Amino acid sequence: MSQNYTAFYQEAQEFLGERIYKDYLRRVVYGIDASCYRYIPELVVKVRHESEVMRLCALAKKHNTPLTFRAAGSSLSGQACGSGVLVMANLGWQEIKPQNAGQSVRLGCGVIGAQANNALKPYQRKIGPDPATIATAMVGGILGNNASGMCCGVAQNSYKTLKSIRVVLADGALLDTSKKESVESFRQSHAQLLEGLLTLRQEVLADHQLHALIEKKYKIKNTTGYSLNALIDFDDPIEILSHLFIGSEGTLGFISSCELHCVPDLPYKACFLLFYESLTEGLKGVQILAQNADKISAAELMDGACLASMQGVEGMPSVLNEVKSGYACILAQLEATDLNTLEANRAFVLEKLQAIPTILPLAQSTDPNTYNAWWKIRKGLFPIVAGRRRTGTSVITEDLCFDMEHLQEGIAKLQELLDKHGFKEHSVIFGHALSGNLHFLITPLLENPKERAQFSALMEDLAHMVASLQGSIKAEHGTGRMVAPFVELEWGTKAYDLCKRIKALFDPDHLLNPDVILSNDPQIHTKNLKESVPIAPELEPCMECGFCERICPSRYLSLTPRQRIGLQREIAYLSKRAAQGLATDRALLEELLEGYKYLSDETCAACHMCSTLCPLGIDSASIALKTRTKEKAPFLAKEILKHMDTTVGALKAGLGVVQMGQVALGAHLIHKCSQKLHAKLGTPVVSNYMPRKNNYKLNSKPATKNVLYFSTCINRAFAPSKLMPDQRSLQEVFESLCKKAGFGVLYPPELPKFCCGKAFIDYKDLSAQNTQKNAQLLKDLSDNGAIPIVLDHSACSAYLIEQLENAGLQIYDMPIFIQEHLLEHLKIEPLEENIALYTMCAAKRLGYSENMRHLAQACVRGEIVEHIDTGCCGFAGNKGFLTPELNDHALLDFADFYRDKNLKKGFCSSSTCEVGLSQHSKIPFQHIAYLVDLCSDE
Repeated sequence: MSQNYTAFYQEAQEFLGERIYKDYLRRVVYGIDASCYRYIPELVVKVRHESEVMRLCALAKKHNTPLTFRAAGSSLSGQACGSGVLVMANLGWQEIKPQNAGQSVRLGCGVIGAQANNALKPYQRKIGPDPATIATAMVGGILGNNASGMCCGVAQNSYKTLKSIRVVLADGALLDTSKKESVESFRQSHAQLLEGLLTLRQEVLADHQLHALIEKKYKIKNTTGYSLNALIDFDDPIEILSHLFIGSEGTLGFISSCELHCVPDLPYKACFLLFYESLTEGLKGVQILAQNADKISAAELMDGACLASMQGVEGMPSVLNEVKSGYACILAQLEATDLNTLEANRAFVLEKLQAIPTILPLAQSTDPNTYNAWWKIRKGLFPIVAGRRRTGTSVITEDLCFDMEHLQEGIAKLQELLDKHGFKEHSVIFGHALSGNLHFLITPLLENPKERAQFSALMEDLAHMVASLQGSIKAEHGTGRMVAPFVELEWGTKAYDLCKRIKALFDPDHLLNPDVILSNDPQIHTKNLKESVPIAPELEPCMECGFCERICPSRYLSLTPRQRIGLQREIAYLSKRAAQGLATDRALLEELLEGYKYLSDETCAACHMCSTLCPLGIDSASIALKTRTKEKAPFLAKEILKHMDTTVGALKAGLGVVQMGQVALGAHLIHKCSQKLHAKLGTPVVSNYMPRKNNYKLNSKPATKNVLYFSTCINRAFAPSKLMPDQRSLQEVFESLCKKAGFGVLYPPELPKFCCGKAFIDYKDLSAQNTQKNAQLLKDLSDNGAIPIVLDHSACSAYLIEQLENAGLQIYDMPIFIQEHLLEHLKIEPLEENIALYTMCAAKRLGYSENMRHLAQACVRGEIVEHIDTGCCGFAGNKGFLTPELNDHALLDFADFYRDKNLKKGFCSSSTCEVGLSQHSKIPFQHIAYLVDLCSDE
């Protein structure tokens, strides 16, 4: 690290503390984004306040160190990575405040687009931009790229829906355009900057040819260069400045927050899939839809290669299996305020489309579950196709835009260029057809000099082709590094000079995201490209899109799934080089391996939730599970499993000791003392809500109809904390429910020694033996599956259900059994209060979220409050006690979320998760069986 960066680090550490990183591991993995570029920053910073960004800007100027601002890192053109100081802004930037009944919304730069839309649902509104990455992309990036997407076209993109913005400039100045005092102060302190913008505006207005060019360029999607339309759209320099920030990709300053005008989210939608013999025929259908755009909200065009990649994907219509090479498809969506209008529009559009014959039967639906599945595939098309690429190849995507007059010629020439440069067999074409916006994806083997040269030549020819048709080389993905060398080609010398002067006004030292949007290097788009290094086959398809990150419980603590996979690649890369005798790489490898254990293994909850968001179902938990398998001592595990009754007894004894300590000294003091001991010795942390020892005697209570109750080992040991409203054991509560519903409860004699086996998944042979033993035991006791079997901890239930899915047994997680078998026999008197509800990760993966809501809705008349952004609480069995920081970071905003919601009770289905949920929300969480028993009569 150079002297400049060393000095920067030392001074920044004074106010950032542990949130500035210089270790190689985090510099490598935090520098990963979804683009095809690989840049390793010198330093990485996590900022939480504007004051920190302001101080960083001052340090950057003082030490001449470039800054790159990063939100979600889902950008595709290389604008979210850099070799200087990477400034990450996500945690702490998550303000969401709907204004005026959802007419507008104030958003922090770290808010994910989908989170904003969830907050606006009660008002039937949404934000205008709707990129395919809306479930991942954050507001800072959505504005920084002038994101548009599927439905918004150019009328509802970030630029058009901006109401106000709050930014930090390169000189550290803060401007909030929603506050009069901030604007007036800025007008005085930055008069020269504002005068410079007005001068540029006057020059454009005086040059009729340039004015006409700018006006025309923004009638279609265009993110090449700066938002020059701001110079002709506004006469107030504050508005010009605000809108220049849209699409500026962090090169003019830092976007802290904004207020966006919202657009209607119409309640009734219909979608249909139209299949054509070729892209040419499909484009004819697009033209008809464009002529009736008042009735269509979106139309996505996909070529035959796209359709082939979707075959076999769950949720897709069976008609896809009939698709042949060369076919094309349009996925169209209509929206309306009422069903009659929707139906009339649907019939009208389909009648018009009859002029262009389709090749396969029409697929259509008004069912959200069906058409959302179609959209899910379209939105995941990029990673799906990338995941099926040739081994060792990189993923490069481009997006272009043409007006309707040139769209057919543009797509024909694009196909010619892909063929000319050798990418016809390794490419797909898709896009937002109503906007004339095309995306294509290629997967070159960049280690091959021929394919690298083909990629470079393709980009050159592509830029010239698009410019010749007066299109946009970058429509919505942002200029980034990918198109920086071609900005002048597209815009011409005069407009390009405007871009350079805008950059000079805002960032005269060129310290903000250098080489992005503007670059003096004509080959910057072909440099520092990712080269694929073979890793484990199950991880190899990952193209680092980042879709998985928002659900990971360790995302704010250590690494995300994308970063853990990236770390595997870097280890493989350095291992290869170290084997060649390169001492520097061997040292870096050793550094990675040293940090690996905690960052990649110990802080992974192995909840598998990342696989639920990955379009390819990649499960990064396999990384940690493999590591743990290698490190475990099988003899000790075998003895524990063999003597499970003794193990549970020992756990009860420990809980008894803790209970006595809490009685004598108070739960809060014990909690604080345990935290200090954990920090020094690694001993378990004792929560204020620590369960008590379970002394309830498990005796069978048979009836005419019976259920085989395999109470899990953890719940045989745990009884509710003294802070819980109901201190009965879970077994006693379930017995009560069964009695009310006319069911008997059978406890197997073998129960004290029984374990589902989840705790032993790291021991392959031992786990297999235990599963085999359990299968035979459960068959015998359930009369070959005739008697239903219930487990009372969702993680254990999920494990056993997955292990024995083909054993012919009726195995239930307790909430599901209650809902499907007991509820109809119970007299429910719903509670007149609001409750909190949490579906733990294993239950989510089994699709039980709706079941939990249904059960809760049957039992309360008040609001059911769910923190839907938490996919996994991070308690992860014993990790909540041994690695409590994982649970702390997974539930960072729980206290704020539940504050002032008038909640006295929370419900879940995992006694371990409930400890952490209670600790962080300050609401007692218990198994949902307690709720059902509470509101059901004898």
